[in-house]
Amino acid sequence: MAKRAHRKSKFHKREPKEFEEEVIQIDRVTRVVKGGRKLRFRATVAIGNKKNKVSIGVGKSHEVTGAIKKAIASAKKELIKVPLDGSTIPHDLKIKYKSAKIVFLPAGPGTGIIAGGPIRKVLELAGIKDILSKSFGTNNKLNNSRATYEALKLLRETPVMVKRKKAEAKKASAAQKKATEHNKGANPKAANKKAASKKNTPKKSAPKKAASKKTAHKKTTNSKS
Repeated sequence: MAKRAHRKSKFHKREPKEFEEEVIQIDRVTRVVKGGRKLRFRATVAIGNKKNKVSIGVGKSHEVTGAIKKAIASAKKELIKVPLDGSTIPHDLKIKYKSAKIVFLPAGPGTGIIAGGPIRKVLELAGIKDILSKSFGTNNKLNNSRATYEALKLLRETPVMVKRKKAEAKKASAAQKKATEHNKGANPKAANKKAASKKNTPKKSAPKKAASKKTAHKKTTNSKS
């Protein structure tokens, strides 16, 4: 039994997904046709990797699973990269999308996501951990999620963020140089000096000592004779 369970665990291992998925809303949509009404499902899905990539997609199908799959496929085509200042957004934002009006404000570390409903889901998938938000107007989930997506599109890096990134890049390059020098050994100039000193040092005269021993042996033999 243990062997069978081990075999099953090998085959049933799933690869980790690149993006996490959150179903925001599933609606029943009816379409009036000449022969009558056609019933379909509309799924609104948000996807993200919680590392500043996020998107929203809408899919329709006769089945719920088919609608979700279509929504995920359409969301992957419209992925955006959100610039983050640590764990929050870099600046304030006000947006109006159809009947939805939302205000976003950056917050200090430890504040959390002050938002609700679909707005919270989209912000979490984008990797934002501290933010203040307030929605006005409609409570429609599709409009609010779309408004949040459009607001994240408008975010831009501030000059302070650009300077910080440049400083971090310089530090990283300096650290890499030090690491490479440490791996190679001492500085190349010092290594060259050592090599030159080795070349200039005279070699030991081992054969001369051997010759002197031979001559001493000859002298002793002559004296005995």
